Amino acid sequence: MGETNEGDSGHVDLALRVLDAHVAFTKEQLLQPAGFLELVVEEVDGLLDEAEELTLAESVTREQIKAVAHKYAVQIPVEGAIPELVGEVAARLYHHRANDEIPVGEVVDSRRFDELAAAVADMGVTHRLVRLVLSSPVTVDACVEAVQRAVVTAVDDGRHADGGGLAGTLRGALARLAEPAMPAIENGVGRITRTGARFVLRGNRADADDVLLDTARETWRKHTGDSIGSFRDLVSAEDVEDAVVLTFEFWRTFRDTDYFHALLDEGIDHVFDKYGDTPLTELLAELGIGREDLIEEALRFGPSVLGKLDERGYLDTVVRRRLAPFYASAEFRAAVAGTG
Repeated sequence: MGETNEGDSGHVDLALRVLDAHVAFTKEQLLQPAGFLELVVEEVDGLLDEAEELTLAESVTREQIKAVAHKYAVQIPVEGAIPELVGEVAARLYHHRANDEIPVGEVVDSRRFDELAAAVADMGVTHRLVRLVLSSPVTVDACVEAVQRAVVTAVDDGRHADGGGLAGTLRGALARLAEPAMPAIENGVGRITRTGARFVLRGNRADADDVLLDTARETWRKHTGDSIGSFRDLVSAEDVEDAVVLTFEFWRTFRDTDYFHALLDEGIDHVFDKYGDTPLTELLAELGIGREDLIEEALRFGPSVLGKLDERGYLDTVVRRRLAPFYASAEFRAAVAGTG
């Protein structure tokens, strides 16, 4: 019995000493720059070697990815801190001094804007939208209403015209004479304007794209010297706050629709259909992530995080917590006993 107790005591003592040595070795490997670099390079290379043989479909299923996507896109509440934080960040960006210091032309120069505007104007969807607007009865109705309102306003202004003289008297008299006939006048103006508007809009369809492009370019050139902050004349801080609120309100309802669910699932299915049999290393390369990027980011964040954990005594606790169960296990005792 005494020999058994002494044997157990010896195993415990050995386990503690080896655990301490293992913790010290691991901490030195993590905290010494040369050791950490060697560890990072070794782990990244090992990961990429394994990833060359492992495809996307072998590592995860599309159902797993869909479950994660639905969790974060649909199920997680958007109330509370998230909208508030987005609103605060938007307000801070709105008031940032860079908006007043940097001119518009420095962000996008005229040549680049001309190329972008020409590309947008040349898109098929742009042509179709312009044709749709010009051919729409709503556009014609808007023209008719604008002219009718102008006629009514002109008559009303003449009826209440200030000042004397022959011209003022004549304007007032003509306005009073026209007042009883206003329904007929509006109707006639409406017919004439509707015919004219259709003719004008139809005749300008071919040139509409060029007119739109020239207008965009001219507007841009007029404001290239203005500071970016000049947009505040058009958009107020309250407008930005309202836009954030409206966006979250829309997203809150849209993400619960069957339509969004179908689009989300279809997008994931396409990724798996295209890349399911692709090795993970090739997939990372498609995303622009290479070996050097993985090593660079590990060296960017690792030393500072590990140093702070060690400074506060957390690193020793974390490493020991991960290693201690093995040294207290039956597997360790059996391995030690097998060396005797």
